[in-house]
Amino acid sequence: MTLSYLLIALIAMFGHSEDFLGTTLLSRPLVLGPLVGLVLGDLEQGVIIGATLELIFMGNIKVGAAIPPDVITGGVLGTAFAIISGKGPAIALAIAVPVSILAELVISSLFVFRAVLNKKFNQYADEGNFNGIQRLHIFSGILRPVFMGVIILLALMLGGPVMKSFLDMIPSWVQTGLTVAGNMLPALGFALLLHLMFNKTVAPYFFLGFILAAYLKLPVIAIGGLGVVIAVLVTQVTPKAVDDDDFSASAEEDVQATGKITHSDIRNVFLRSMALEANFNFETWQNTGFAFSIIPVLKRLYKTKEAMSAALKRHLNFFNTSPYGSTLILGITAAMEEQNSNDAAFDAESISSVKLGLMGPLAGVFDSLFWGTFKVIAAGVGTSLAIKGNIMGPVVFLLIFNVPHLVLRYHLTFTGYKAGTRFLQDLAKNNVMDRLTKGASILGLMVVGAMPATLMSISTPITIGTDKSAVTLQSVLDQVVPAIIPLGLTFLVYYFVKNGAKTTHLLLGLLALGFIGSLIHLFS
Repeated sequence: MTLSYLLIALIAMFGHSEDFLGTTLLSRPLVLGPLVGLVLGDLEQGVIIGATLELIFMGNIKVGAAIPPDVITGGVLGTAFAIISGKGPAIALAIAVPVSILAELVISSLFVFRAVLNKKFNQYADEGNFNGIQRLHIFSGILRPVFMGVIILLALMLGGPVMKSFLDMIPSWVQTGLTVAGNMLPALGFALLLHLMFNKTVAPYFFLGFILAAYLKLPVIAIGGLGVVIAVLVTQVTPKAVDDDDFSASAEEDVQATGKITHSDIRNVFLRSMALEANFNFETWQNTGFAFSIIPVLKRLYKTKEAMSAALKRHLNFFNTSPYGSTLILGITAAMEEQNSNDAAFDAESISSVKLGLMGPLAGVFDSLFWGTFKVIAAGVGTSLAIKGNIMGPVVFLLIFNVPHLVLRYHLTFTGYKAGTRFLQDLAKNNVMDRLTKGASILGLMVVGAMPATLMSISTPITIGTDKSAVTLQSVLDQVVPAIIPLGLTFLVYYFVKNGAKTTHLLLGLLALGFIGSLIHLFS
């Protein structure tokens, strides 16, 4: 068993290394659960538990200053103990929720500690020592997976036998209560997604998705396909013509490239951008990740200690944006740094100004596009397969999200470098960003609308009438609005989220509601 515990700890370390892997969602329960199941000899149960936990934590995403519960530690330990004890998904969520909340505190402390390293980063920048910055960025990024891996290994080795004995003592009525509570918890994930995407302009598309799933019983993947068609039709506006020759000439004028920066340099910037958040901290956020990513360009352009030092210090200022759109800013920055190296009269401060100006708008667009659209579709399709034990669920999940993510992220690096700020100006003229954001919202909300009807199983066993004429309240509700309880619960939680309720409090509240509701036979 010791070898299995070691392998599970390595799986958790792999999940906690995602900040080196470009936020590719390899850390999600839907992905790590099957790996834990494979190690423990029950792949199917690992897939099912991973899908169950994914539904619960679907809305837990790190956007801005919000640090959600640590689904990696909670998901891995919850899946491991559930399979070892043979108790299934209900026990997995009972372990995963509190463990995730506790692990969140540990990780938040690490983000605070990393800010202490900023003084050393600045010292290396003063010295023009880009190698020192690279080494420290990587070292700081490794701290999290190593630290959390050790914690998980100790928890498995010291707590495994004790936890198994304790779980074996849990009576069946407790497990039933936990199962009902687990069926309610996805409402929090859906509510968090609504908080990110929902507004009166696109709200009807949420209800369209719900109607298609609840009344017509369409699967999530079909609703997603229909959403794509509707989004294209609604946002299809004839773009203002742009003269290609004029665009190319303007782009060349903006960049004024002399051939110093090579195709390989820009490709290396893309590859390094995958580690943008490896040293994420609460003081300067992604700054060292940006510096780490742009170093291949700086090495090509600046040959003196003074010039390298000035460039490094420029890029150790505060930086924070969506990782998925970061390469566009990196490409533009590379072009501007090239101008700076060629023209002594160039205003180097404009590089920082452009970065600061682009951070917010691109964060809004790309977070909405990827967190509010691609992740929602990927999770909806993936979990609908995985909840039945189908191993293709995690595979489809990763493909739907990462094929557009990696292709777009790669090309944005070169687009930013070749076209500079002119690219963004032309997008603005044609309202491309606005149309893309609206289309993404339509598609994402249709899929989210389908989820309460397809991925939440909540009903009431209450009966109405005497023995001979008794009917269940659920059958009456189904004739009016199928899946009305999941829908109502989702909007109830959304109301609390919108009014500033903490995620932790809502998690515990849903657990209590489901457990008590099961005991008094209100929910089943």
